[in-house]
Amino acid sequence: MKLYFYFISTILYLFLFPSCGEYARVLKSTDIDEKYEYAQIYYNQGKYSRSITLLDDVVRMYSRGSEDAENALYLLAMSHFNMKDYLSAGEYFIRYCNTYPRGSKAMECRFNLAYGDYMDSPDARLDQSITNKAIRELDSFVESYPRSSLADSATAMRYELVDKLCYKEYLTATLYLNLGTYMGNNYEAAVITARNAQRDYPYTKYREDLGYVIFKARYEAAEYSVDDKKEDRLREAYDEYYTFSTEFPDGKYTKEVNKLFEKINKQLEKYEE
Repeated sequence: MKLYFYFISTILYLFLFPSCGEYARVLKSTDIDEKYEYAQIYYNQGKYSRSITLLDDVVRMYSRGSEDAENALYLLAMSHFNMKDYLSAGEYFIRYCNTYPRGSKAMECRFNLAYGDYMDSPDARLDQSITNKAIRELDSFVESYPRSSLADSATAMRYELVDKLCYKEYLTATLYLNLGTYMGNNYEAAVITARNAQRDYPYTKYREDLGYVIFKARYEAAEYSVDDKKEDRLREAYDEYYTFSTEFPDGKYTKEVNKLFEKINKQLEKYEE
């Protein structure tokens, strides 16, 4: 058994040590062309951390405008990108596009820049600055390359991110709804937030959910209202029912909304006697 492990260790040593030794040698080399050659080898092998280290020197030393300088900058950006370091990759994608606006990789770099921001977009409950940036980058890409094979993918990602922004507003509106009369009339805040979201994101998949929040807020505002405002608020809920049911006659909230509407009607009958 000891002989077996010794044999395996020797094989691993023979394979790994020359590789590590070669990398260390190239790292110390002053031959920038050799570094570039090995950077490409490591990139093709998927050893992106090594290619990044070498390409940092190559990009810094190569004359801007040469074919090798352009490709080295692209490989540096892609090495970070393939390691899912989208922030660093984005910096080099921008640098590539600014330096080589007509370069052979310009379209790919513009798309990957937007894709990196798309991937870094956080949960809807968190700050959405990166999401907004991703949407701007995707819009810019589609505007610049409307007939690109990637334009459809960029548009689909944009819709997804816009829905995320809308969902954040939906969560806020729902929070106001759940807070109810705690420290004030949160129902009105729920209505305003949901209406603004419907206006700002007219094609969102959360449109029905937002409509439900508006109706439910109107209903509960009336339900927990003081007597002198109750009738007016019931009528607001009554009107909101027709707004909602007209747009979503057979939606996922239809049964619940209809039940609440029956309660509204019964209460309104008292004021008509």
